[in-house]
Amino acid sequence: MHNMEKKDDISQLFERLEGSFDVHETPEGHQKRFLEKLQHQPKAHSKKTHILWKVASVAAAVALLLYLGSVGMAEQTPKEADLASVSPEMEQTQSFFTTTINREIQVLMKSESPENTKIIEGALTEIEKLETEYQQLKKDLVLSGNNKRVIHAMITNFQNRIAILEQVSATIESITIFKQNTDETLL
Repeated sequence: MHNMEKKDDISQLFERLEGSFDVHETPEGHQKRFLEKLQHQPKAHSKKTHILWKVASVAAAVALLLYLGSVGMAEQTPKEADLASVSPEMEQTQSFFTTTINREIQVLMKSESPENTKIIEGALTEIEKLETEYQQLKKDLVLSGNNKRVIHAMITNFQNRIAILEQVSATIESITIFKQNTDETLL
């Protein structure tokens, strides 16, 4: 029933508006004049608009890329961190350990001889294992949020490397002294 009322309302509307519709023919040549006006629009305006759209779209694309890049960079956390990233004191500690370890390795390499080659190779293998463990600790440090236990494990890792190098140096020194004593006895 509601649908019928709408139909009646529309019919009444057309009855009221009857005779007021503009049903005149368009003047002759109207379409031709309209098309000519469209063709005579200033092209510089359309070129400017086109250029502005290009510039605006490029600027929008650059802004979007910069935004996404900054969001992406802000959201990315480092996958690993070393002691130096914890504090300035830990940076000094790491520097001390790294310098000491490198110096000890150089001393070992200079003292290499046929008698101690196996000992040095064994020590370097142990150092490599500790370095691999340290790489995992660097990841654990980030995941734990600089947990003190991980920091302590990192320091212990460095200390273990130094202990191995010192032990090997002492062993090489003992071998050298023993060899010298043996050589002197034989003479």
